Amino acid sequence: MPPVHNDPGRPTRTHKAPGYLQDYYVSIARSDSSSAAKQGSDATSLEHIKSHFCDQFHTKDLGSLKYFLGIEVARSSSGLYLSQRKYTLGILDDCGLTGARSSEFPMEQHLKLSSSTGLVLSDPSPYRRLVGRLIYLTVTRPDIVYTVNILSQFMHQPRQPHLDAAHHLLRYLKGSPGQGIFFPSKSELKLKAFCDSDWASCPMTRRSTTGYCIFLGPSPISWKTKKQITVSRSSAEAEYRVMAVATCELTWLSYLLRDLGIPLTTPGPLHCDNQAAIHIAANPELNDRASPVIFDHINWSYHCNLFVPFSDSD
Repeated sequence: MPPVHNDPGRPTRTHKAPGYLQDYYVSIARSDSSSAAKQGSDATSLEHIKSHFCDQFHTKDLGSLKYFLGIEVARSSSGLYLSQRKYTLGILDDCGLTGARSSEFPMEQHLKLSSSTGLVLSDPSPYRRLVGRLIYLTVTRPDIVYTVNILSQFMHQPRQPHLDAAHHLLRYLKGSPGQGIFFPSKSELKLKAFCDSDWASCPMTRRSTTGYCIFLGPSPISWKTKKQITVSRSSAEAEYRVMAVATCELTWLSYLLRDLGIPLTTPGPLHCDNQAAIHIAANPELNDRASPVIFDHINWSYHCNLFVPFSDSD
């Protein structure tokens, strides 16, 4: 296969699929060459591939997936729907909030939680257990990732305002316990990403928060919210760091799709709403004004044709 980039300043790296994926490609080729596959028998090809995996690994066919580790799977001709309704209702029942009034937002607007405000909880175990369960709930709920990220920062010494914010999140979940992610059966295999930052949002360290969500077609496949490791002196710097992190994730996903035999034919757009960060990323001659490490991620992505920055107005 050809190298993944042609930057003369970097060592050439050849991209080769792992051995088990090569066997997978061989099994597909054999299935396609059979008479049943030529007649369009997808069931026969699928059975051949499953039997090949069972020969290579210690696996067992359990039939159609319906429930796995708290994740419910609803299957139809239009696609798959993943949710954690039963898991969410269990959290509400354990916290005694099944009869509470629901909330429209996961967190109060402009709420700033601190590690020095409010009474310290006498027993932090329930709070830690609740936040741990909420972290697993983010597997199918990207809408609560930011709030859970804030709550998880006070696990060492939770206080009453932190517990109140967690209960507010539970009341939000009560209004939509069955909300999840839908993966349509027919969609474009194109990556696109949205990123944003909350500049100097932490009242204790003044560090910004990184947030991005990446879609494959119309379906979200990767999302993350994390506090940045350094203090950004401007909103443009904070947004630029988010773009660099999202670019790294797009790069990894492009490699993964290529290993699965799905090479990307078009660049994946990266949506950002900060005009200063967009101008820095789109103009390589401005690298002297930006951090060399961050600029290197963006510049390398242009060599690979991985993404094109867009603003919300585009």
